[in-house]
Amino acid sequence: MNYRVVNLVAFVDLKESLDAYTLAAGLKEVEYEPEQFPGAVLKLQEPKVSMLLFKNGKIIVSGAQREKDIPIAVKKALKLVRSVQPEIKMKRKIDYRVVNLVASTSLNRKLDLFELALTLENVEYEPEQFPGAVMKIREPKASLLVFMNGQVICSGLKNEKDLKKALSKSKHLIENAIKKQRTKPQPTLAF
Repeated sequence: MNYRVVNLVAFVDLKESLDAYTLAAGLKEVEYEPEQFPGAVLKLQEPKVSMLLFKNGKIIVSGAQREKDIPIAVKKALKLVRSVQPEIKMKRKIDYRVVNLVASTSLNRKLDLFELALTLENVEYEPEQFPGAVMKIREPKASLLVFMNGQVICSGLKNEKDLKKALSKSKHLIENAIKKQRTKPQPTLAF
């Protein structure tokens, strides 16, 4: 099944303190509003990612579409940070952990989400609240948003191996549900 990774979220611990006020004052790429949020926000254009920088040196990287972009983005961020906070050490190797992977795919078919929710126990569909059905997979643990046009967004995984398993499993469950719907006897009307 073809898919496209649309967002990787990763965690990095610099093990050094960051001065969010100094970063915001010295870097145009950094926004810091402590009354709104405890971290500073750094946005890079290449690779296109956003980073949450916390005073304790922890960083959340969001928006990468390829895992190789994460260490590149962190190194660029460190160069910027060092320009206003030179005591921060440059890292040769960036240790990071992917904490969420979001991908999209298409089943290339229209779906009846009401029937899907009735047929499968792991699917919730409340169209008044959200236009897609929410499907949960236990192993690997993932959440999928399934739309009538066959588009699927999968999240909650940490690597592409588990993503492939979750997408394959969900496709199989949906195909089996569709087969059950076709073989289900139709009610007859009595007058």
